[in-house]
This record gives sequence, C-alpha cells and structure tokens, in this order.
Amino acid sequence: MQSIEVIAPRYDIAWYPWAVQYFFLVALSYTSLWLAFPGTVLGLERWKPVARLALVAAVTTAIVAPVSLLADLHQPLRFWHFYAYFTPWSWMSIGSVFLPLFVLLTVALAWLVWREPMKAWRGPGLVGGVARIVTLGDWTSPRWSVVLTGLGAFAASIVVAVYTGYEIAVIKGRPLWHTDFLPVMFVATGLIGSTGLLLVLDRFTGTRAAELRAMGRAASRSRATSRQLLMVLLIACVLAGITAALWFAVGLGNRDPSVAAALDSVQDNPDWRAMTFRAIATGGLLFLGVLVLLLRPQIRGLAWVFGLLALHTAWMFRWAVLMNVQTVQRQTAGFSEYHLAMGSGGLLGIVGSFGLWLAVLMLIDIFVPWRAALGGAGEPAVSPDPKGVPSHG
Repeated sequence: MQSIEVIAPRYDIAWYPWAVQYFFLVALSYTSLWLAFPGTVLGLERWKPVARLALVAAVTTAIVAPVSLLADLHQPLRFWHFYAYFTPWSWMSIGSVFLPLFVLLTVALAWLVWREPMKAWRGPGLVGGVARIVTLGDWTSPRWSVVLTGLGAFAASIVVAVYTGYEIAVIKGRPLWHTDFLPVMFVATGLIGSTGLLLVLDRFTGTRAAELRAMGRAASRSRATSRQLLMVLLIACVLAGITAALWFAVGLGNRDPSVAAALDSVQDNPDWRAMTFRAIATGGLLFLGVLVLLLRPQIRGLAWVFGLLALHTAWMFRWAVLMNVQTVQRQTAGFSEYHLAMGSGGLLGIVGSFGLWLAVLMLIDIFVPWRAALGGAGEPAVSPDPKGVPSHG
C-alpha cells in the first residue's frame, strides 16, 4: 500500500485590526447618517436634537474610516489600482467608487446645515477667520440643496452598507463568512454602535447642560432625545437578535453551511466557546439594561454607560468576524494563534484610529457651532473672543 504525504501550508491572516477599525467606523457613519435623516432631510422637529448629534457622528467617522481602509491595504499608495483596473463585478471596486461619494456627500450635507450658525461666529481671530472662509458668503443654504444632498448621501450610504457586507459574504473559501445574514448583521450591529455613540456624545459634548440652560421646554427635549435613542437601540438589539436566530434556524435545516462551521469552531476551540458566551451575555445585558432605562426614566442618566456597552458590542462583533474567523485553518484542521501586536499593525493602530477620530471631533467642536444647527437652542452663548477662541459660557 502506497501512502502519499500531503503538505498544506499555514498562511498568516490577511486582514489586520485596521480592517476592524474600518468596518466599525464606516458602519457608525452610515447608520448615524440614517439617524440624522429624519431631522435634516425630512425636517421632523422632534428628531432634530438627535439629528444634531447624528450629523457630527456621521461626519467624523466618515472622515476617519477611509484612513483605516488605506492603512489596511499595507501599501496605501496602491489605492489608485481600484480606479486604473476597475472591475464592476467586484464589491471592492464598487466600494472604491461609492465610498468617496458617500464621504463627500455626508460632509457636504453637514456643511449646508452648519454654515447657517457659523455665520454668527464670523469675526476677528482664528475661529472667526475660519468661519468667514468656510461659510462662503452671506447667502442662505436653500432647503432644496439640503434635501437633494441628503437624499444623495442616503442613497450612497445604502450602497456602502451593502458593499461592506457582501465583500466578505461572497468569500466561499471561508464558510463562516459565506452567508447572506452577515450583511444584515453588520447593519444591525452598526445601528447598535451608532446609537451608543450618540448616547455618549449626548452626555459628554455639553448638549444636555446647554439645553438645561436654555429657556422653555429644554429639559423635556433632553429627556425625549435620550428616550428616542434608547428606543432605536432597543429596536436594533431586537433586529440583531432576530437575525441571529434566523441564521441559526436556517443553518439547522442544512441550508446555510456557515452555521455548521460556527458550531464546529465552538465545539473544537475553548476560545470560541468563551467568545460565544461573552457575546450572548453582553447582548442580553445590553437589551435588558436599555429596557430598564426606558421603563425607569429616573435612572436614564446612566444611558451613556450602555452607550459604551453598545459601542463595545458593535466593535467586538467585527473583531470576531474579521479576526477570529481568520484563525480557522482552511487547508488543514485546527486553528492558528493570533496575538495582537503592539505596533501600528495592532494595538497602536487601534488606539491611533480612535485618537484620530477624537481629534476630528475636537476640531469640529472648536470651529463649528453644531449645537445651534437645525434651529437648536442647545448652543451655549458663543462669541469669538479677541484671541479667536469661542467662549462657551
């Protein structure tokens, strides 16, 4: 009897934490834009406080997300290959067209909305000079331009949501990725993350304190904003739970091989079992916590804590999908070990991308009176001081 020895090499992972950062930030961006849509484009008054926060979140994450994507290319300057060798049947090529369009339209929408309150900041100093340049004159942003730009950004965001899901789901070589439920789960967890981000921004950007200083029904508006965000977060949690349940049910009927691959991974690897238990526990805690906050308004000041938990949930889902799945060997049995590096391709890159987002947020907060946009009374009394730094009351 003759035996044949087959040698199958073990390949290193292809996508690094930069990819997790990109998929996380871009999901926060397009879902934040969806949350801004009712207040900015449709003009619904009760959604305008949410829209003010959502527009800031959409713009800042839209600016930073492509940076993480370029870093994940390993050779960032080769991005032009997407345009020089365009392949319309590739989801990545489609994304290379619609992602810049989405970023451009999102920033344009924010500019149209923010330039009106920026007119009040024109004056001496650095902030006043920036306001004079950015506003491009005294003309008023026409309502039709806001609507058309918002509709264009919304359409582009739909394409971005589909392409970021299916550029992974189409990979047949990894059964854990090859499922139509993955793009839906990306959207659901992205909505969980963006709503959590808005709850954190609502707590730490001063909008709540500014509203309490305003006249009239500001306190009730602030409570209504938290309740709206918590309701959206609860709906997103339910959507994610239903998606996961349907995925599992379809897989048990042998109609989705990704479920069988997931069950094998959980059975054969203690790390996967621990990750699964943590995911179930985190999702359950988030759902129950949001439900309690909705039923008990007196403790709603803790909403930002569950906002952080929502952000953690959205990020960890992408880490599990993108990083943990890559440790499953395709040619041989078993799992590869992955250790998070400390350099730019690991922990430093993760911290750096979040730091870049925080820097963009701080610059917008310094130079843009976004709290006063959309007819908001939430902007503190602001006037450029002689040194060009806005006085926030």
